[in-house]
Amino acid sequence: MTATLIDPTELAADYRARIRAELDELDHPLRIVGLLAQESGPAATYARYTQLGCESVGIEFDLRHVESADAERAIGEANADPDVHGIFLYYPLHGPEGDRWLRELVDPRKDVEGMHSFWSRYLYENRRYLDEGRTTPAILPCTPLALLKLLLRAGLTGNGTDAPLQGLTACVINRSEIVGRPLSAMLANDGAEVISIDIDGALLFAPAIGRQSHVIQPTSITRQEALARADVVVTGVPSRSFDLIGPDEIKPGAICANFAEFRNFTEDITDTAGAFIPRVGPMTVAMAMRNALRLHRSVQ
Repeated sequence: MTATLIDPTELAADYRARIRAELDELDHPLRIVGLLAQESGPAATYARYTQLGCESVGIEFDLRHVESADAERAIGEANADPDVHGIFLYYPLHGPEGDRWLRELVDPRKDVEGMHSFWSRYLYENRRYLDEGRTTPAILPCTPLALLKLLLRAGLTGNGTDAPLQGLTACVINRSEIVGRPLSAMLANDGAEVISIDIDGALLFAPAIGRQSHVIQPTSITRQEALARADVVVTGVPSRSFDLIGPDEIKPGAICANFAEFRNFTEDITDTAGAFIPRVGPMTVAMAMRNALRLHRSVQ
């Protein structure tokens, strides 16, 4: 078996075309402010990709370099500026705890990353619209959303009738508040059983079948057991010391995706996987722009 390689740039291009067409209908350009404290490294690279993506669809992108001590003030200024329609934070700005606080300072109406607790509550309660008429969709965090769209492009589909991913088992090795936990919730809310693994062990995200949202339960499932039964494996371990996942560990035909800075799979994972997604970056930018447009429409 040779896995199908899923290129995120191709799917991102499809979304950019749709976004560009919708932006052409507006009588003014959208403007996103990005706040960056690093001159180099992954955050700076991510900011450059965001700028290129925004320019490709006609969104104005204003990248502002800030000192950590000035981040709160810079967020406040962007919140108060009516000509700013979206805010993007490039971490680290303050470090893990400080960055969590900074996310809460962003006006949810301008939170293109979808990381404010206002949006997290909608996600974890599986409330998909802001209104009873179901006309205004809630915003989802852009990287988990990008991963879900890529998994669907790779052929991820369930076999049940109550939810699109019913009958599937997923293994997500990462439980960060930025990607791993929200992705596990999204998969479980769509009907999948999700085994979430991090350095502290495993948790089971039981699917939202017959109830409003998923339920998190303790589990003794090991990494070996989880990988062997998973129809989809998503990893995001930011360490070179991570014990790479090889083709003998996964279920034949499983869809595998890596969103970490470092590769979490061996080179020959494609010998067993049905599809392999090596990175997600371009799609994250596309989903952030999609969020910006949705937010703008919802506040008009």
